Amino acid sequence: MAPAGWLERLRAAEKTALLQDGRRKVHYLFPDGKEMAEEYDEKTSELLVRKWRKRSALGVLGQWQLEVGEPAPPGAGSLGPELIKESSANPIFMRKDTKMTFQWRIRNLPYPKDVYSVCVAPKERCIIVRTTNKKYYKKFSVPDLDRHQLPLDDSLLSFAHANCTLIISYQKPKEILVTESELQKELKKVKTAHSSDGDCKTQ
Repeated sequence: MAPAGWLERLRAAEKTALLQDGRRKVHYLFPDGKEMAEEYDEKTSELLVRKWRKRSALGVLGQWQLEVGEPAPPGAGSLGPELIKESSANPIFMRKDTKMTFQWRIRNLPYPKDVYSVCVAPKERCIIVRTTNKKYYKKFSVPDLDRHQLPLDDSLLSFAHANCTLIISYQKPKEILVTESELQKELKKVKTAHSSDGDCKTQ
């Protein structure tokens, strides 16, 4: 989908805005029935959460799928103490963007920086993380680039390691920055309800 096409799709969506706990929460309902929910820092407009859900062939709403933000801690929402919890020592993968970069953090990776290899796989349209000691392997896509039909560029990719956390950064292309800027202008037009007022819908 071309940049203009994605922005037009966002503009055409039915939007609900809510201000709560210092976060501006925006819910999008697209004509095809898909839903997207975003949360922004009220002061900085930095994206904190983005998640998606869609209906099944039978019209049943599926679970929210997190794209950006911190995953729920292991065992959260468990049905009871008998549920086996994921070890807190396992690597935890999450995406946490900045204004200028897409950024992913993988916690609980204790190996030194020279053990890691982070590269772009252009044909597969993904980023691959691996270790020389074969202890960790991860492949993940960048949905924003897919929505804009932009290629992955290895020169925009970098990584650092500190406090048992691998931090992977991908510099946002100018097309993405333009779209994000235009979207913020669009969201300012959406009437925002406060948490005590209930939801407010607008086109």
